[in-house]
Amino acid sequence: MVGRPFIHFGNPLMVLAILFLGGRLGGFAAVVGLGGFDLLNGYAATSWLTALEAIVMAIVVSALVKAFKHQDKPQYIITIAIVAGLTKIVTSYLTGIVEALMVGTILKTAVVGAFLSLPATVINSIATAIIVPILYFMLRPLFKRFNS
Repeated sequence: MVGRPFIHFGNPLMVLAILFLGGRLGGFAAVVGLGGFDLLNGYAATSWLTALEAIVMAIVVSALVKAFKHQDKPQYIITIAIVAGLTKIVTSYLTGIVEALMVGTILKTAVVGAFLSLPATVINSIATAIIVPILYFMLRPLFKRFNS
């Protein structure tokens, strides 16, 4: 396994930040939050990869929001959550390869090792697809109240 995979809820919160704050501010919040976590919890050497993952997520989620014309119909938010989960799987896989290469692993082994580290990411992605729509529609009235 590459790194120390674990389950946390930073990914759904990142997507929610992007949805509520927009791509730039939400992406910035994600970079600070997830990157800060990495810096403070023994992942400083790869925190830049976490920041890149957050930026990619901000771009993907923002593009979907724009494609859905900023409408937050349930089917759109669910679609965004699912695509965000899939995006996380891809970015985590690529990050796993880079992390393995950083410690001197050969490419073939890095590719296999990164793949074997994906189960926790898949669980995180499923959690994202479930949690984001639920929390989005719970929090939306608060954001509307404070933004009006």
